[in-house]
Amino acid sequence: MIARLLLGLAALFLVAFLLSPDSFAWLFRPLTSNNAPAIYTQTSLLSLTLSHLGLVALAVIASTIVAVGLGILVTRPAGREFLPLARTITSVGQTFPPVAVLALAVPVMGFGAGPTLVALFLYGLLPIFENTLTGLTSQPPDVTEAARGMGLTRRQRLWQVELPLALPLILAGIRLSAVISLATATIGSTVAAKTLGEVIIAGLLSSNTAFVAQGGLVVGLLAILIYEGFQALESRGARRMGTAGR
Repeated sequence: MIARLLLGLAALFLVAFLLSPDSFAWLFRPLTSNNAPAIYTQTSLLSLTLSHLGLVALAVIASTIVAVGLGILVTRPAGREFLPLARTITSVGQTFPPVAVLALAVPVMGFGAGPTLVALFLYGLLPIFENTLTGLTSQPPDVTEAARGMGLTRRQRLWQVELPLALPLILAGIRLSAVISLATATIGSTVAAKTLGEVIIAGLLSSNTAFVAQGGLVVGLLAILIYEGFQALESRGARRMGTAGR
């Protein structure tokens, strides 16, 4: 109950701060020096936050479609031989640092959101793929046998039994990918993508700790809210499928 209350207060604070950041200037003013501004006003914090979330959402959706698709493919009899290749593909983002991906993508795609989306997409593949793989390969044999005994086709077993049972684990992978992408997206501002990294970088360049703190605070609160939101979905899915506590 206390955790939910604190979560609600964090959400209210975040909304209030984004809608009226100047009202919280008193909170960040002690972090400034030489009469530097306490609130970043070069670009609206709300618009930067929405742009940041939009990039993360697009990247996570793309990562989910590809990773879950690969997970389904390599757990079918016809696709098992592609498991090593699928693992190699989904590990690319973890092998190369996001900064390196940005550096390689900018000459091809130019500055802006494109290189950031590529970096986030690649970085988010592995956790979703591995969780999908685990979810589809660790199901109780009696359940799958019962599905076969009911006369369900392979496609019906996949959509009606296997994926619903694997859903909590898949959501856990998406949660991890979303939180990682949320933090990683801040570096997108180095290639002119509109993210909250703009606030942090501005603070670093001007030695204004207030800017760094407010950029980090918004990203941190968003990460907590997204993390808790996905955990709630996972718990709900597990209860619905009767797998809670397994």
